[in-house]
Amino acid sequence: MDIAAIRTGTVKTLAGVNLDDQDLANAVLERVNLAGASLVGVDLSHACLKGSRLDGANLLGAQLLQIDGRANFIGANLMQSDFSHGDLRGSNLRGCNLMSAKGIQAALSGAFLSGANLTGVNFAGADLRGADLRGANLNSANLKGATLAQADLQGANLSEANLEECDLRGANLAGANLAGANLLCAEVQGADFTGANCDRACLIGTDLVAPVASNQR
Repeated sequence: MDIAAIRTGTVKTLAGVNLDDQDLANAVLERVNLAGASLVGVDLSHACLKGSRLDGANLLGAQLLQIDGRANFIGANLMQSDFSHGDLRGSNLRGCNLMSAKGIQAALSGAFLSGANLTGVNFAGADLRGADLRGANLNSANLKGATLAQADLQGANLSEANLEECDLRGANLAGANLAGANLLCAEVQGADFTGANCDRACLIGTDLVAPVASNQR
């Protein structure tokens, strides 16, 4: 495999290729087909993946720091990956496994994350404005200081999640599970909590009161 050619984006079709543990930092991989590729432990820090296909790719433990990841990741395995400070605006991450991944201060506005496994992620300070998180599993996620304004979290699992100081203005949390979540000083103006489960949630400093926000019947 010619790694030099890959790094410069000369090779446009890498579907199913094994690139485990390769150093591809700063690589230009714009509009490259990496569907189903094995990228376990790969270093793609500062790389450009804009417009590329990574659907079904295995990026377990990959280093994606400050990446331009505006790409298609449908069904990819990003478990324990780190894309902190990366640009994933509008990326398609539907159904991805992001368990224990890091996206500290990552740009994820308008990203598609419906049905994704985000258990235990660290998205502190991330920008998720307008993101689609319908039905996503965010159990025990760290979203402290994250921006989720206008995000769609309908039916999402946010149990035990840290939403301290989050911007949830105008977000859709209808039917969401917020049991045991920490919403200390979160901004919730205009958010929809219809049918949400707020049992044991910390709502101090918010405009919510537990009996109204909970799905009590």
